[in-house]
Formats: sequence, structure tokens, C-alpha cells
Amino acid sequence: MRFDIITLFPEMFAAFLESGVTRRAYASGQVAVHLWNPRDYAQGNYRRVDDRPFGGGPGMVMMVEPLQHCLDAIRAARAEAGEVQPAPVLLFSPIGVTLKHEVVAQWSDSQGAVLLCGRYEGIDQRFIDKHVTHQVSLGDFVLSGGELAAMVMLDAIARLQPGVLNDEGSFQQDSFNPALDGMLDCPHYTRPEVWEGQEVPGALLSGHHANIERWRRDQRLRITASHRPELIDQARAQGLLNVKDEGFLAKNAGKL
Repeated sequence: MRFDIITLFPEMFAAFLESGVTRRAYASGQVAVHLWNPRDYAQGNYRRVDDRPFGGGPGMVMMVEPLQHCLDAIRAARAEAGEVQPAPVLLFSPIGVTLKHEVVAQWSDSQGAVLLCGRYEGIDQRFIDKHVTHQVSLGDFVLSGGELAAMVMLDAIARLQPGVLNDEGSFQQDSFNPALDGMLDCPHYTRPEVWEGQEVPGALLSGHHANIERWRRDQRLRITASHRPELIDQARAQGLLNVKDEGFLAKNAGKL
């Protein structure tokens, strides 16, 4: 899996690619990341990559030609590496689909993509119209550039790769994972058993696996119903809730 990142600030990725659990995915080559600065493909002494927008207005717009030359170099490198079909080009943009677990899962099973990190007021629309195949958003807010969004997406993809997490089942217990029927995860506890008068729930200390799993399931239902009730509705519509689930929700309806 290969991701080529077009960014004016490649230095932002240095610590990210070398830190945390997910660095294993990059170090092993399971997720190959290549950084490309369009300024290296700009013309003139100043290597200019932006200009004022036609029609006036604040800010600057990333110019199409440096981006085109940069993308040409990426495609040549990917072709030399054996790629037959041009990789999709993904732009991080407010109009894109929201980055959710199912989107991450789809990309984690792909051959990768070219990730385009915009800056300033945006990118010349002609480049977007010609080359961008997918657009992704982190939510209803605006960042200064696409670099942080690219890191978020890469981190989410990397942790789904085999061998990246110490426990193969770790990501299956994440919130939104199908293994949890798309619900939020339950609370977690560790030593000491009592802290400032607060005790670890007894079910977790019982050693009774069925009781422990039931407690965790109930807590997922409680937290999800309280904070993201639409996820409960989705699970119910898909037939993922059993009689005990519905009983717990009905009994605790006024407490959620």
C-alpha cells in the first residue's frame, strides 16, 4: 500500500512517521509513504506555488502548474514501481465525505492513493476537476491545511494493518468497529482496584467471562444511547440488538 502526499510542509510528517505504535506500519513498508513538495516543481527563482485569486478576494490560491508537474513526477515514480492504473487522487476538503470507520476500512484494503494537502484559500479548481477522484473531510470545521487530515487518515489506516498493534484484536474493540456492532466502546480500568474511593466495577473482577462480556456490552449500549443514539437506531435497524440488549435499554431508558 503506497500513499504519495503532496504537501508544502513535508517536515510536518517527520515526527508523525517515526512515533507511536503505527510507526511499525511505515517502518515495515506495509504502508509506504512518500512526500512530495510542489515547490520543487515550480518555475522561477522564487519557486512560486500560489497567486492571487481571479475576481479578487482575500488570500492566495495554489497554482495549477506546480501541482501538475508534481503529480506527473508521482505518477512516473509509481509506474516505475510497477503500478499499471493511475492511483486515485484524494483531496482533503470541507465538501468531502466525512472520514468514518467504514471509509478508513475501505482505504485500508486498497493499494493506496495520492493525498493532496491544500493550503491558503484553496487549490485552482481546474486541477481538482482534472485529477481529483475522491474528497474527504474530518468534519464541519476548517483547518489551515490538509496535512493534519492526512496524518489522521494514515494513522487510522495504519492501525488496521496486521501486526501493527501488539494485540491483533485491539482494533476490533475500537469504537465504531463492526465487531462492536458499530457502537462506542465501553469504559476501561486497571490497577489500583480502589482509587480515591472509587472502585473498579465488580463484574470486571469476577473472573466470570460471560458476566464480564455482558457488563461490557451493557456499558457500550449505555454510552452509545447517551451520546450517539443514532448508532443504536442503526444497530437496531440492522438486527444487531438481541433481547437482552433491548431489555437493558428499556430498563435504563430514563437513566441514559
